Amino acid sequence: MNELDETIHAAIVELRRLTEVFGHRRRELAHACGITEQQWRILEEIASEHFIPSMFAREAESSPAAVSKVLRQLLEKSLVTVSVSPDDGRQRTYELTESGHEVMRELRRRRQRAIVAIWREFDGTTLDDFIQFGRTLSERLEAYREDGIA
Repeated sequence: MNELDETIHAAIVELRRLTEVFGHRRRELAHACGITEQQWRILEEIASEHFIPSMFAREAESSPAAVSKVLRQLLEKSLVTVSVSPDDGRQRTYELTESGHEVMRELRRRRQRAIVAIWREFDGTTLDDFIQFGRTLSERLEAYREDGIA
């Protein structure tokens, strides 16, 4: 293996580590607020006011049954309410309760504290370089996937 290949493999290891650390941190934040990461994702979608369970399941590559289970958990925790859509009786409308809004505010506060503590020490040039690298890497990975290459 040449030096460039070794550097590439080291970069992949760091990307994997970064992904794991971000996932672990997200799970920690959710747990600190009394919810799971899956519940957090759905709360975020409901807060956006464009939540449709079947579309969320498809986009999250999850099953409708799994999304329904998480919705039931959120209802049991009184973090969301559900009502029949006034426009279409077949549709359900989900909204955050005041407790749901408070959980989201607490998650945002905790996440903002972490952002300040971790990210603010980087200068703008370093962040711009990171953004550009991340964007280019994502585009290349997406193009590779779209080409159907395994």
